This record gives sequence, structure tokens and C-alpha cells, in this order.
Amino acid sequence: MSSVMSVSRAEIAGLSDIVAMEREPYEKAVPFHSTAALLDYAVSSYGATTAVHFQENADPDGPYMTWTFDAFQRQCIRAAHLFRSLGVQREEPVALLVPHIPSALFALWGAQMAGCAFPINYLLGAEHIAQLLRKTGTRVVVTLAPCESLSINAQAHRAAELAGCVEHVLEIDPNERNPQDASFQRRLLEYPEEGGFQDELNPDSTAALFHTGGTTGLPKILRHSHRNEVHTSWFGACYYAMQPGDRILNGFPLFHVAGTFVYGLAPLAAGATLFLPTLTGLRNQAFIKNAWRFADKHEITHFGCVPTVLSALLGVPRLPGQAKAMRWALTGGSPLPSELAQKFESQCDVAVRNIFGMTECAGIVSIEPCLAPRHPGSVGVRLPYSEVVAVPLETASQPRLTAFCVPGETGIIAIRGPHVSTGYLDPTQAQGTFTEDNWLLSGDLGHVDKDGYIYLTGRSKDLIIRSGHNIDPGFIEEAFLKLSDVSTCAAVGEPDAYAGELPVVFVTLKEGAASGPAALLEQATPYVPERPAVPKRVMILETMPTTPIGKIYKPALRALAAETKIRDIIQALSLPDTVTVQCSAQASGVVATVNIPASLGGDQVANLKQTLGTLPLRVDFLQG
Repeated sequence: MSSVMSVSRAEIAGLSDIVAMEREPYEKAVPFHSTAALLDYAVSSYGATTAVHFQENADPDGPYMTWTFDAFQRQCIRAAHLFRSLGVQREEPVALLVPHIPSALFALWGAQMAGCAFPINYLLGAEHIAQLLRKTGTRVVVTLAPCESLSINAQAHRAAELAGCVEHVLEIDPNERNPQDASFQRRLLEYPEEGGFQDELNPDSTAALFHTGGTTGLPKILRHSHRNEVHTSWFGACYYAMQPGDRILNGFPLFHVAGTFVYGLAPLAAGATLFLPTLTGLRNQAFIKNAWRFADKHEITHFGCVPTVLSALLGVPRLPGQAKAMRWALTGGSPLPSELAQKFESQCDVAVRNIFGMTECAGIVSIEPCLAPRHPGSVGVRLPYSEVVAVPLETASQPRLTAFCVPGETGIIAIRGPHVSTGYLDPTQAQGTFTEDNWLLSGDLGHVDKDGYIYLTGRSKDLIIRSGHNIDPGFIEEAFLKLSDVSTCAAVGEPDAYAGELPVVFVTLKEGAASGPAALLEQATPYVPERPAVPKRVMILETMPTTPIGKIYKPALRALAAETKIRDIIQALSLPDTVTVQCSAQASGVVATVNIPASLGGDQVANLKQTLGTLPLRVDFLQG
């Protein structure tokens, strides 16, 4: 099955290591033509050691299952044969609506051997999923069998029915230890464990399809080549100093590139053990409450999660001497506030390292190396054999990039390298993201310093534009995170008839905190760097709206800000409570729906429509 390959994998601590590595030809530094070949290398090197540890429940003393590298690869090959038996051919997608559990990994890497993998966010609606399946002509779907703790099955079957192209739906039994006879796990046993289809693969073969975008509108569907995924998986382990014997807790879903490659295939490439925290991952609050006990008992060395999980861990007691093996907390998925990183390092005595990644470049743009000091506010240094630059805002829309920012100058971050995708399945969607000269425009504002460290200050689309003045919400958020009562916060623009947008901020408070909006604003204002950025409104929420991986979902906050603004206008016009408003986040922006009762006078209706018509957002009126 595997032939031993001698490969040098250097650890990366900074730009000098990257430059030294780049003196070698790329093919020597990364001699793997596919993800299957990278897995084959891992099996050759670490075959009898543990590749995957699956925790079956949230009890630290509860049962768990393990697979060696040998056993793991055999299951992946069986899955590839199963998919081929169902007619899947090279580069044909196998859709995966599954949680991050071992059998889902068998399906993922087996799909990449036989055809290509298509992980889908199972929290999307059935019609939305159906459009993705239809657009890609997907004929085979793998999902979870009916399960009380994670409701995926009915939605997946409904989507398959609506798509009209799906011929087979395979079900993974949530009980990995004793799966049912008709389950995906049992079916694997019918197929050979030899022959991984490697001779059919090359670096340019399609390894996977990933969809990007939010929860409104049809997301873009992106193509990953095997070169893209091998590049980030191989080098990710170098930055994180992953070694055989390390245990990397992966709390990300498989439809997120960090879960699949950065904290998934990368540990396996380094001979480390992938630790999967129960069927529902880090959304399992019982697991979070026992996280330090798990880390202690199973000697977790790297804890992969989103910043909101780091914040939650600050509230979980850690006994003296507990979890001594844990060296690194690795974040991804959303920006890491410097204040949170400092607090976690100080309170938990665990180093925090940041990352900047995108689906369009297989999960990594840059990483803070574990073997170098943390640079507060930075997302680290670029990957080897890649370029990361800042581009002036006024030239970023050109089809070819000709102007670049000097070190320290803010612009749109752009990336070019072996990990950058060739683009979306629909090439018309590439405008504004992929340039003609192969640059990927991230949409993130930031700069690169003279030492190669990259700093992000916000999303270009998240900029709050007040009377033509660009306000970076990151500066507002950092100011509020300095306050002792604030747990999380997010700043967005509230629609305004005169200024276009005004800054407002949403916060959640720490347990036991009692500060009100006025007090918070007074305390934070001295930290806000410019007067126009001082929020016009502070709103306290019990919980922040988040994406499935725990990233704060700003479109929902923009909708809430607009809804609050319109309610204030309704009240200022002395209109009755029967005039109601509901705002929603759509792909085109916030849409407001105002319900006007039949009893409202004509002059009042005209006045309301005229006033709301001055706001920079779409308002629909329902009367009667």
C-alpha cells in the first residue's frame, strides 16, 4: 500500500526560514502530487501509531475509539472503491453533509481518491443545498443517519429529492462503535483495502469543491486542486511545530477548510494524532466545560478552535498543574482580538497563535509560527513559495495588479501561490476576487511590515462609511474589548439619511457584569482612536449571532441595527405600535419590511414612506 519516501520537513519560525526553503525547487520541498500521496507518505512513516482519536461523549472518563495510520488509510481506500461502485468517476463530486467524525473522514479522503469531495454546510436549508447539488450534478450524497443530537438526515434527504440529480444517499451511523448493517460503515467492509487510485491523480486534478458565502443567496462553488490542498496541509504542520506524538484537537466542521486541512490533514502529515471532540464537536457545551480535563487526560498539545471558544474557556476552571502538555491554542475562522489573546495566555498559560485563511486558498494565507514570539495583532507570515501584498484601494479593482503598497501601508490584502484556487465553477463570479494575473483579492484591509508579518484591520465590505470617511470597525471593537465587563463585541454601520452610515456597537457581557450602554460608551470612548468612530449607539445582547463555526455573523447585526433605527423613526413620528418592522440580511444587503395597518391615515403613511425613503437601504411596505 505504501512505499517509504524520505522527505525533509523543516520547522518555520519566520521569514528567514521561508526564504531559505525557497532556494530549493518546489517539487523537492513538496514532493506529493495529491492528498492521497501525502496520506500514503504519512502511513509509510507512522503506520502503526495513532492517527485519529474519537471521543464518543463529553465525559472525560468516557469511551473513545482510535485508528492507526494504516487502519485509517485502509478505510479511506474502501470508501473510494465504494464510490467507484456507485459510478463516481474522476473529478465527479461526492457531497458530504456530515459531522466531523472518523467515518466522515474516510468518506472525504475516499472521495478525493475516486472522484472529488464536496463538503456542504448541513445547516443550510434544503432548497439551498439542493441548488448546490443541482449546480454540480452531484449523484452521490453521504450524510448522517437519523440522530437526536444532530438533525441532518431529513434535510439531506429532502435536498437530494429536490435536486433531481442524486441517485444514492449513504448514511453514516452516528454510533461508530456499533453501526447498523445498512450503514456506510458496514458497507465499507464489502470493499478491498488496496489500490488508492493514485495513478489517476496529478497536482492539477480536482480534489474538492467547496462553497463559500453566507447563509443568504447561492454561495459560490470553488474548485480545489490537489496541489492547493497539499500545499497548505504540508506547510501548516511546519508552522505549528507539529511532531509525531503530538495531539491536535480539531474543533472545526469538515465544510470549513481549517477543519479539513489546517487542523486535519496537516497533523496527519506530521505524524500527529487528530483528536475529534464528540459528534457535535466544540458546539457540545458539555465538552467545553470539561475541556481542561480532556486536555489533561489525553495530553492534548494543540487546541484548534475559534476565538469565541477561547473566550468560553476563560470561564472554565483549570486546576493547578492540569493539562501540562497543552502548548498552543490555535485559532481560525474569525479575527482574534489582541486583548483576548493576551488574557488567555496570561490566565491559562497557553500560547495563542493566530491564522489568516480563506476557502479560496485551501485554508491558509499566513500563520503565526509557534516557534516565534507572538506579534500582537498579526496573523503571521506568508506560506513558502507564495506572495502576500497589500494593494491600494483605488487600484484593487483593476483586472491586473500593477501598484502595491509599501511596507506598513494599508490596502487590500492579495495572495498568489500554489495554494490559490484556479477559481469558481462559474467564472462570471470571479470579478473582484481573482485577477487576470492570478492574484486572489482577499477583501481584507491590512498591511505587511518590513519583517513579512501581516496585519489585518478589517474587511473592506465591513468598513463603516460615514459621510465618505472610512471607519475601521476593528478599532471600535478593540476599544470595547478593553473593558472588564465586555465578553464579545462587534461594530457595524447603522443606516443614516445624512451620513450614510453611523457606527454602532453590539456587546455581550461577562457573567455577573451589570454595566449599561451609557456606562460602556463612556468607558470605551477614550480608547476609540478618532471622534467619527465613536459609536452612536451601544446595544447589549445576551448572545451574539454566529456562523456554524462560531464566527460573529455581522450581516445579522447590520439587520438588527437597521431594525432598531427604523423603530426609532416610527416612534419619533408618533405612530402606533401596530406599525411594525422586520429586517433581514440578504445577499444584496439589508432588506426592511414595514407592516402598515389599514387604520393608519394617508398623511401618516406618506410621511413614513418619505422618511424611510431617505435611508440607504431597501424598504418594502406591506399595507392592510
